Amino acid sequence: MPVLVENSALIELKPAKATGLGMTQLGVPVLDGTQVKKGTLHEFLQSTGEGTVGRRYQNIRVTAVRTTEGGVESAKVFVAFEVFGDDNVPEGANGGFAGALLKGDDVLLALPVTPLFLPYGRAWYENQAVFDVPLAVFDGAERLQFTARADSIRAI
Repeated sequence: MPVLVENSALIELKPAKATGLGMTQLGVPVLDGTQVKKGTLHEFLQSTGEGTVGRRYQNIRVTAVRTTEGGVESAKVFVAFEVFGDDNVPEGANGGFAGALLKGDDVLLALPVTPLFLPYGRAWYENQAVFDVPLAVFDGAERLQFTARADSIRAI
């Protein structure tokens, strides 16, 4: 059975402005104390066990936000990207992606595994996930490790 091999990439998180269309689209309550960190990765490929490209990820955008809503301070991390299934589809439930917030090489928080929205091969699909994170993790996070998980696939 063909498989996609697990692959990871690191995305640097840099302080960013708490303004713009991106904040509005995410519904972030922007206040004087709102803090934002952003990072992007333009292209990321996941290979099959035979070494060919099996899945493509593009425009991976990470937005980490620390703000106050209803008098309660919280932090969230948004991960958005497009994914293309090339000439295959997952066998059963797909393996999805996982993430981890890092400070240097130290893992501050492993994010839950999230399935991909990828109903058909040979098509691009927008994906988005949001994760609540402790305030101290937001403060220390310097990078996000994006991991495309191993997956059993069927050629089409």
